Amino acid sequence: MTLFTIRNQDDIRDIEKIPLAERLIAQNTYQLIQHTAQTYPDKIAISYIASGIDYTQHGSISYQKFLQQIHQYANLFYALGIRSNDVISYLLPNLPQTHFVLWGAQVTGIVNPINPLLEADTIKCICQTAHTKILVALGNTDIWQKVLAIQQDIPSLRYVLCLDANFTEQGHLLNLQQHIDKQPTQLTFQRDIAPEDIASLYHTGGTTGTPKLAQRSHYNEIAMAWMINTVAGLHSDTTLLCGLPLFHVNATMITGLSVFASAAKVVLLTPTGFRNPDIIQYFYAIVHYYQANFFSAVPTVLSALLEVPVKHDISSLEYAVCGAAPLSVELFRRFEQHTKIRILEGYGLTEGTCASAVNPKDGERKIGSIGLSMPYQSMQIAILDKDTGAWQGVAKPNEIGYILIKGDNVFQKYLDPQHNETAWLKDGWFITGDLGRQDQDGYFWLTGRIKELIIRGGHNIDPLMIEEIFYQLPEVKLAAAIACPHPHLGEVPVVFVELTNKCSLNCEDLLQYVTQHTAEQAAIPKKIFIIDHIPLTPIGKIFKPALRWQITKEVYQQALHHIPFQSIKVCEDKQHGTRVNIYLPNRDKKSLTKQIKQRLSDYTLYYQLHFLD
Repeated sequence: MTLFTIRNQDDIRDIEKIPLAERLIAQNTYQLIQHTAQTYPDKIAISYIASGIDYTQHGSISYQKFLQQIHQYANLFYALGIRSNDVISYLLPNLPQTHFVLWGAQVTGIVNPINPLLEADTIKCICQTAHTKILVALGNTDIWQKVLAIQQDIPSLRYVLCLDANFTEQGHLLNLQQHIDKQPTQLTFQRDIAPEDIASLYHTGGTTGTPKLAQRSHYNEIAMAWMINTVAGLHSDTTLLCGLPLFHVNATMITGLSVFASAAKVVLLTPTGFRNPDIIQYFYAIVHYYQANFFSAVPTVLSALLEVPVKHDISSLEYAVCGAAPLSVELFRRFEQHTKIRILEGYGLTEGTCASAVNPKDGERKIGSIGLSMPYQSMQIAILDKDTGAWQGVAKPNEIGYILIKGDNVFQKYLDPQHNETAWLKDGWFITGDLGRQDQDGYFWLTGRIKELIIRGGHNIDPLMIEEIFYQLPEVKLAAAIACPHPHLGEVPVVFVELTNKCSLNCEDLLQYVTQHTAEQAAIPKKIFIIDHIPLTPIGKIFKPALRWQITKEVYQQALHHIPFQSIKVCEDKQHGTRVNIYLPNRDKKSLTKQIKQRLSDYTLYYQLHFLD
């Protein structure tokens, strides 16, 4: 593909003078991979290592073999009754077979990647909503135990394919490898895949509750691959490292379809990727051995890599792309100083098929910003009515508002119509749920998610502003500012901190430092908690809901300390956002209810009483 120089918005506008459809070499994801395989049959598409310690031991798959494997998987799905509108779900770690399932499923029907770390009930709910007909899962693991627990409760499910060579088939539970080996390496059927056909269903909306399912078309995905290649400058001699999970759009698009569209090579960093401690420990050695040019990560991965000495030549790395969560300016500077690797901070979401903005690789990188909107995409900061969500106008430069996106990359709609009701403006703009601003040079800046804002007495506090101060201390590995319920102010900020090894700082030291360096009095944390490990999502983002639930539980326990409750549990609630469950002995119901109502009258969170026998 043509390599472009992107320095500023003018370069992006020049690219956009030719319609995107004229730049694309394929109409769907299968044609895109097929074109590369026919042009570069002997080039390596995928290398994979099984162990971080033994990182020099690896297997490789050429583009020709890759296409043949996609054909075999597509043939099997077709033989099992899958057609264009049928869904194949998978629960797999980062394996070459995951890519075969992912792209083979899109040849035959619709693919639905699922996070295998989700609870069984949530996985069941996703499959029920998607009307899954085939479920592919890793055998002989806790993943398989989840599948066995839920498979009878998915009415649409016809077959479960077990990825385990030693698995003994039982009815509709099939040994995947045995059936794949019988399939031809050329397609046995014909399907005319239109650009507007649905290619995938990705779940989004967090790791608890009922995730939304975003429908993305083939055109969404091939357009996204072209956009990523353009801003990243990927080409046939590029090597990328994949450490993020292959149920997430970052891994499947940036270190997936974009790689295969440009005839580059991806190295799979063990089945568990960056969650494997050995991958972190030997990361710089892996970069040197494979002469990697790029990798994509989230802020917590960069934080972990800061603690690893750089003892190898990693000059092959042109830059690292960081997204999924706001990156602290201090963490940005410390990582670049530690590694001499350039970071390109960007922004994206599942509904945008992966990425919507990034700092220009050839131009000015504004530290702390998410960069410029990518070619053939539109982004704007809008002022919306707080009550109705109606559009009131475009924000002024540096005025905070709602981030909206629009373009060929934006997904079609959520599978559940209810989720679409407040997600869109009438003229096609998608409301991301993020807050931000755009400066006079066109660069976008995140100022937090709407749900993560700390609202103290009607005063909005951006948690990132608080976290930035903590990251100024080299001893701070991770920091998470959380809204803590307060009887009079509604919410006050508290901060959970994970320190680096051999650090002697205590809570008083941290509070003194942050107090001295916080310009906004209301943003000074009411309390600081030092914990061993801050909870992370499977892709490595800080999982703030768990911390919010933890502090809420403590507050409500304190508020009810004279009440004879048995336990308190806090969780997500579909309607109210958060629900506090209070479990009580089955006696004096009327009196206990009245007492609790009085004690909690100043708190705003929804709660339910459960009287136990």
